[in-house]
Amino acid sequence: MCETKHDGAGIRLFSMNLPQLPGCGMSATTTTGVEPVRKLSAVFATLGLATVGVLVPTGTAQAETNCDSQYWRAALGYMYAYEYLDCHTALGLASGDDSNWGNDLGAFQGGDTNRASSVLHRGTSGMAVQFFNGTGTDWAGGHSCLKKSELYADDLNDNYFTSGVPVGQNISSHRWVWEGECDRFMT
Repeated sequence: MCETKHDGAGIRLFSMNLPQLPGCGMSATTTTGVEPVRKLSAVFATLGLATVGVLVPTGTAQAETNCDSQYWRAALGYMYAYEYLDCHTALGLASGDDSNWGNDLGAFQGGDTNRASSVLHRGTSGMAVQFFNGTGTDWAGGHSCLKKSELYADDLNDNYFTSGVPVGQNISSHRWVWEGECDRFMT
């Protein structure tokens, strides 16, 4: 004889006392069965965890940097220079060339020369920004370029001018050029 009972907590219990009864689907002399219900509960628990994994990804997403935020806030058509790493404390911005960041002409003036630690490119022309560690309209000295597709260089200390001088705290001028005029690019 096959008998089914409920324990009040939603678990279905069943038992039998005969070797095999038609309709019970069990073959044992005395068996109490909670196992099928446990397996079903395990399936639902697994599905629940999988759903949580979709809703709350467990991967390691890279945190947004300050340069990311500054890029989306920056005005279109401009190049920005920052005194500190990761685009902190703006020194200035320019839509045109500035052949001497240390004079009182152009977008960058006086104390701006040799202070940039990060730069950002929000230009719209498709041109690169070419930075120099020298001044003057002859655009001599070492240079390093920031492509439009690079967006920004958040740490200029790991970049070098073509002269071998580190870019960090050594920019004295800049101009907008086509990428073909660049021999070295920032990262």
